[in-house]
Amino acid sequence: MARLTAEFWVQAYLTRLRLADIPAFVVARGDATAGAVLVKCSTLDGQAVAFQRRTDLMTGQAVWMELARGPEGDVDAAITRQRGFDPDLWVIEVEDRAGRHLLDEPGLA
Repeated sequence: MARLTAEFWVQAYLTRLRLADIPAFVVARGDATAGAVLVKCSTLDGQAVAFQRRTDLMTGQAVWMELARGPEGDVDAAITRQRGFDPDLWVIEVEDRAGRHLLDEPGLA
C-alpha cells in the first residue's frame, strides 16, 4: 500500500487546522519522506499534551497515542528526548485553549 510522505501529511494536517481556525506551526522539520510526526497541543495555560502515531499491534491500524501530558515544560522535555532518539522527527505545535487537535478525525491516523 502506498504511503503519504511525512511532509505531505504535515501540510495536509496544517491545512485542516487552519480551516478550523486552530493555530499551529512546525517546530522541528523532520525527514520529508519518512520522518515520524509528533504533535504537541498547548492549551495556553501552562499545560500541554504530546501525541505520537503508533501502530496498534492488535489491529495493525495507526493510532495517535499520548506521549506526555502535564506542565508544558515537562512535555517539551519529553519532546526533546524523542528528538534526541530520532533527529528525523517532525514536531508540530498546536495552540488551542479548548485542546482541539483534530487527530481523532477521519483521515488523520
